[in-house]
Amino acid sequence: MSSSGSFELQPPINGKFITILSIDGGGIRGLIPATILEYLESQLQELDGEDARLADYFDIITGTSTGGLVTAMLTAPNKDNRPLFAAKDIKPFYLEHGPKIFPQNNMILIGSIIKGWKFLTGPKYNGKYLHQVIKEKLGETKLHETLTNVVIPTFDIKNIQPTIFSTFEAQKHSIMDAKLSDICIGTSAAPTYLPAHNFQTQNEDGKFHEFNLIDGAIAANNPTFIAISEVTKQICEQNPYFKNFDEMKPTNYGKFLVISIGTGSAKLEHKYDAKIASKWGVFGWLTGGGSNPIIDAFADASDDMVDYHISVVFQSISSQKQYLRIQDDTLSGADSSVDISTKENMDKLVEIGTNLLKKPVSRVNLTTGLFEQLDINAGTNEEALKRFAKLLSEEKRIRNSKPPPKDKS
Repeated sequence: MSSSGSFELQPPINGKFITILSIDGGGIRGLIPATILEYLESQLQELDGEDARLADYFDIITGTSTGGLVTAMLTAPNKDNRPLFAAKDIKPFYLEHGPKIFPQNNMILIGSIIKGWKFLTGPKYNGKYLHQVIKEKLGETKLHETLTNVVIPTFDIKNIQPTIFSTFEAQKHSIMDAKLSDICIGTSAAPTYLPAHNFQTQNEDGKFHEFNLIDGAIAANNPTFIAISEVTKQICEQNPYFKNFDEMKPTNYGKFLVISIGTGSAKLEHKYDAKIASKWGVFGWLTGGGSNPIIDAFADASDDMVDYHISVVFQSISSQKQYLRIQDDTLSGADSSVDISTKENMDKLVEIGTNLLKKPVSRVNLTTGLFEQLDINAGTNEEALKRFAKLLSEEKRIRNSKPPPKDKS
């Protein structure tokens, strides 16, 4: 088998697809997609050699919050200009650092008092360890240096608008070429959990631009559609990366090959209802049921609407086999939390990810709100990932076998 590590990902102008990998936000539940991604990369390695990495196969990797951190880890270069982390390294990273990012207090009464006081006076966690470990791992690497294109959504609390960090934009506008560490800290700054992040960038004229960022989930917890929109924008602007892709039109979803991975939800738990919510004030909407109902609602709504829109569009053009959404809506109790980092809960999240591979390929039903089996012939998520691995490997082989086309401009 040839080693994928000896090749650089060629633009899609030589291939059949534009390939996208998307990873939801969800705090410590990032262990679920970490488990899924490890399996996908192992399948690519079986096809193309042990040096194969996810960044070798996707034109865009996008992630929000914890998904943004995973995106950076998979695409930041090491000293050999290969991905800093293999997919199999993500899970150990969470298991090692999760308890220090989200420290738990085992003394129930004292812990409850401390949590209540912190809620009233500031974020639940100070973020110092998270900031330290992100800066240590990503160093001074900037957005334009990633080994494939990335898209990471954040939200600027000062301007009250989404801020999308894109490799494409960083290459055109130096003020968007921030350090990956700053972007990851910003997109992970979940309200009430971690502090907002302020930093500046400087353009070639010496002018500074200030960012005041919070969790990208405010804009898009499921960033799949953001990535597709970014591709559409680049095509409209005639970005050379897509310029000679003759059959590609901005709305031709049939040219996309998309894998979207969620971090799980607690829909089946039915933690809330109208009778309970009707009595909530600000405190209730932020702490009801021992969770954060308003953030849960925004995140799950974003996840489902993006999945619903993309699955309907892909199905309408008979390309449903080119879109794979992997999500679990059966979480409950501690495993549905974004910050319970006990060994017991983290092991449970890994188990959930492993079991999710065996579940049938599913789509959200907006009538019931539940994930339902897509097609009896679609198989399991594990089987679907094997099929996608073959498509990705073949796409890479096609691209590398052709010389770059001449510029038609």
